[in-house]
Amino acid sequence: MRYKLLGKSGLRVSELCLGTMTFGETWGWGASKEESKKQFDYFAEQGGNFIDTSVNYTDGTSEEFLGDFISQADREYFVVATKYTLTKPDSTDPNSGGNSRKNMMKSVERSLRRLQTEYLDILYLHMWDYMTPVEEVMRGLDDLVTAGKINYVAISDTPAYIVAEANMMAELRGWSRFIGLQVPYSLLRRDIERELIPMAHHWDMAVLPWGLLRAGVLTGKFLQPSDEPTRINRDELNLSERALNIVKEVVKVAEETGHSPAQVAINWVRQQPKAQMIPILGARTVEHLKDNMEAVDWQLSDEHWQRLDEVSAIDLGFPHGFLDANQYIFGATHDKIDNHRR
Repeated sequence: MRYKLLGKSGLRVSELCLGTMTFGETWGWGASKEESKKQFDYFAEQGGNFIDTSVNYTDGTSEEFLGDFISQADREYFVVATKYTLTKPDSTDPNSGGNSRKNMMKSVERSLRRLQTEYLDILYLHMWDYMTPVEEVMRGLDDLVTAGKINYVAISDTPAYIVAEANMMAELRGWSRFIGLQVPYSLLRRDIERELIPMAHHWDMAVLPWGLLRAGVLTGKFLQPSDEPTRINRDELNLSERALNIVKEVVKVAEETGHSPAQVAINWVRQQPKAQMIPILGARTVEHLKDNMEAVDWQLSDEHWQRLDEVSAIDLGFPHGFLDANQYIFGATHDKIDNHRR
């Protein structure tokens, strides 16, 4: 395992992050505590130090399991990230979820108790609620940093214009700014390339992609009948012709390289050149985790990466392409300009 600086910070994290949404069986498809501990131990043995959870994952079981595990290990070694925003679907308390300062403070205290720690390395805003003012969010997060409850702030599942506004406000007012952006990204879901990835690159934010295998679709397992448990209802999957072509290409590249389809799909994301990528792995068993983590032992060739990129390409839309090499901007000098910002 190698390590990367997390965005615009001095924090060193492993090149893969262990996702723990599968820690706990509360939601009907996760891992037992024993199996979760095996995943935690294996990840740490391989040099992994970056672990991701949330206040709502498996209704709190994920944080509780992780708290027990890190209390038995070296807390200082691990970079623990959790999130606030979400609540239970049947909650009747209007302030039990959302981005407000009230829910932020309450959620952090709950996470600290469950995780059995005095501080959080990273706190994510989990989802934008379109209600809370940006300044309330950023001031609240900075107060938590000042109080020593959290060390860094990051954001997930939020429009690019909101993230940009928040970072600019933080820069101007001397508050802590976002260093990471957590978003869904895979060969089957590339829409974040339109705005979110360019925004993250511009602000020197690490991109922490989840859903790398699209709930297992990119492993090729849906190409054949199977009784394996899954979060996706097979009868409702109804893969498009485009999706099937992408999955078949992943399987073909896997056969040519001698590696699993999962590793092929993960490495396409890892090798994405448009931003710093630190993939989040989520597995139900330690065997699945081991296979996924072996992706760091090799890389796709330029040819294989390009084949996957082409079969999964999307139309980026306006203004992408329209602004590239535009003679009305650069005249005849475009090819003579070395632009390190692209």
